[in-house]
Amino acid sequence: MANTSFACYYATLRAAQWPSHDAGEAFDLHVLSCTLAIAMAEANGSTASLADRLGLTPDEIGDVFDRRFPILARDGFLLNDMAIPVIDDEQYMLRDLLMAHRAARDPMSYWLACIIARRAMEPDHLWQDLGLNDRGELNRLLQRHFPSLHAGNTKNMKWKKFFYRALCEAEGFTLCTAPSCGVCADFSECFGEEDGMSRLGEIRAQEYRAAS
Repeated sequence: MANTSFACYYATLRAAQWPSHDAGEAFDLHVLSCTLAIAMAEANGSTASLADRLGLTPDEIGDVFDRRFPILARDGFLLNDMAIPVIDDEQYMLRDLLMAHRAARDPMSYWLACIIARRAMEPDHLWQDLGLNDRGELNRLLQRHFPSLHAGNTKNMKWKKFFYRALCEAEGFTLCTAPSCGVCADFSECFGEEDGMSRLGEIRAQEYRAAS
């Protein structure tokens, strides 16, 4: 799949899915398609592997393919030749935080905890790092699979900031020296709109500019 874009990977994954039984499962498949597609596009032509971009081992990625995308030809991803990714302490801490709040002990929530922890290391808004369409989809994802963690974000803090505040509080630290968020000079860094263009939107804009 040389030079394949996020949009092409996403379309391929959607075509390779098991049929969903309900709206919740259909949403889960959409999320997995987005996260896999963005990781595939980033790994394509680079030294980073799919495992590096997802925070999952090659065997775990194979399990995702087998359980959710059975029509997909796995051989093209060279999973057997892929090294196990190096997970740093920061990712493990965030992964543990998510796992402590998961709604069910099932493979889906485990995959998502690993993927979210890894993608949170990227520089954009978390919903963009996951390849989702907007923050609303991220909210739905967290509410569905990590409900108690989602419920704790009562003031709609940006999710990466909220995760790290939760980790700091668990260790007995405070993230900010201001007495309250309302008087903090960096309020906009933690709160406010998480707008911007999705990865698919960026591709469409590039295609439009190229055609003009």
